[in-house]
Amino acid sequence: MYPVDLHMHTVASTHAYSTLHDYVAQAKKTGIQLFAITDHGPDMADAPHYWHFVNMKIWPRVIDGVAVLRGIEANIKNQQGDIDCFGPMLEVLDLIVAGFHEPVYAPRDKHHHTEAMIATMEQGLVHIISHPGNPKFEVDIPAIAEAAAHFNVALELNNSSFTTSRPGSAPNCRLVAEAVAKAGGRLAFGSDSHTCFTLGDFEHCLNITQEIGFPEERILNVTPRRLLDFLEMRTGKVIPELAGL
Repeated sequence: MYPVDLHMHTVASTHAYSTLHDYVAQAKKTGIQLFAITDHGPDMADAPHYWHFVNMKIWPRVIDGVAVLRGIEANIKNQQGDIDCFGPMLEVLDLIVAGFHEPVYAPRDKHHHTEAMIATMEQGLVHIISHPGNPKFEVDIPAIAEAAAHFNVALELNNSSFTTSRPGSAPNCRLVAEAVAKAGGRLAFGSDSHTCFTLGDFEHCLNITQEIGFPEERILNVTPRRLLDFLEMRTGKVIPELAGL
């Protein structure tokens, strides 16, 4: 098990069922040292208001020995790569994950999906692209992997895509991992937990990376410091309270 989880939702996204306190308690049980809360961006129908994200600044950086990052799973909105993360939100958030969600960007075709995803990476705000293996949003996987490596964006292997979400993702996820390995880019694992009980569950992600021999030094979840160094490289911001991790 890796000690970092970079994708989960709280009751602030009303189709999820755990609180920040629930996740901290579960992290202590399972050995997770750092996680990022990434509730859905405000353009989703059941997402929190943008004030939710702005007010994350009141969260402690470390709760009962567990480091907590202030994050968002933003929505890719259009062909220009715009996302629903803006203004004061950008000053507060540590981690910006973004991906396609049907209520915000209706599925179109491979060309349009690929164009929009690459434009999102090119804009420079996003650190991780969520569930790029979703078969409802077919993309040119080698092109996405090359762009991600070029723009220093990690592509996600999303464990819930193998279990309860996005059926049919597994073959694409394997292709994503292979393409990222070839392009020299980075992978990020996300449990995409909607309850705390799956926090840190990367079973299917690990199966793929081990089967294809993906270089572990390019997986962001291996240590908290690796993830924090990546974010510092991307944003120029240092989180003093987490310097000891």
